Amino acid sequence: MEQRTRQPEPGYQPDYFAGNVVPEPGAVLTLAPGVHWLRMPMPMALDHINLWLLDDADGWTVVDTGLCNDDTRQAWEQVFERHLQGRPVRRVICTHMHPDHVGLADWLCRRWNAPLLMTQGEYLSARLISAGLEPTGTEGLLEHFRAHGAAQEHLQSLAGRGNFYMRMVPSLPLSFQRIEGGQRLRIGAAEWQVIEGGGHSPEHASLWCAEQRVLISGDLLLPRISTNVSVYPIEPQADALGRYLRSLERFDALDAATRVLPSHGLPFSGVHGRVRQLREHHAERLQAVLQACSHSALTSAELIPLLFRRKLDTHQLGFALGEAIAHANRLWAVGALQRELDSDGVIRFSAAEPAQPARVEALARTAAGLAMPLAA
Repeated sequence: MEQRTRQPEPGYQPDYFAGNVVPEPGAVLTLAPGVHWLRMPMPMALDHINLWLLDDADGWTVVDTGLCNDDTRQAWEQVFERHLQGRPVRRVICTHMHPDHVGLADWLCRRWNAPLLMTQGEYLSARLISAGLEPTGTEGLLEHFRAHGAAQEHLQSLAGRGNFYMRMVPSLPLSFQRIEGGQRLRIGAAEWQVIEGGGHSPEHASLWCAEQRVLISGDLLLPRISTNVSVYPIEPQADALGRYLRSLERFDALDAATRVLPSHGLPFSGVHGRVRQLREHHAERLQAVLQACSHSALTSAELIPLLFRRKLDTHQLGFALGEAIAHANRLWAVGALQRELDSDGVIRFSAAEPAQPARVEALARTAAGLAMPLAA
């Protein structure tokens, strides 16, 4: 799951209320009554994931699982031995279907005979992709990227990689318990409300404890990096970025003193400043895309250098192209871009009206939810 580094907006800095000390694999740190922080390593550029262990009366609730690999299983076994106090894991909640969040769900649920809780969209998407069913498999992804102008060498590299998801999520529980936005879960002495959001994944579930003013944000709200928002072949005309921006509104409504427990990075406070920063971030990118498409019709692949200025490997290129499509589709959804197929079946985007700098900026900011309510 590719993330992008961005310099903080002037006037906003995350407040790392827990400091800079992170738990070693197999260890836990307590951040609030009944809320314990675990961190597992990942063998990629984004080298860790934060997981959460919640006191649940005579047992425990696990939030997210880590990747399906031996290192993560070994770290979990250390947690079981040192920190469970003889109480079992009663349930496993996965915020969404990406491999670092759901990869060990089947192992954990079998290990403790515990149910898996997810939103329906996340669970069914995970089952679909892990089965390799098209268009979510390799062939569907290659055709999707080809239609958006991916270079042949990029397509060949992706084809050689095969179905990355199937390797990272080799199995899933055959049943689950559905959770939904607005639902309240009693976990031990605390009540947690499900906040559903989209764009990064189909129906991502964050968890909000109003009493403690704690938000387990998953990947939707991170302190220093912006989460990937991509368009995939199963919903090729999706306005994924619009969904993500509307999801941020739900976090903007939370108490200013909220302590955010993200899946990557350090726990932080300053939720309203971070939401504003993320909107500004996407407004800048939308403005760059719209300005470029005002001069000539461009494929999403040709937009990648506007959004990612560093060298990307094959894995990162896939996420970069997915995000370029998301930004073009966002502007198409609000009528700022038009979309056409050329004679080779490749999709190109061009501005719907002549480019005037002030107008381009206004359209981009509106599309990012900064100037007026987002389009439906």
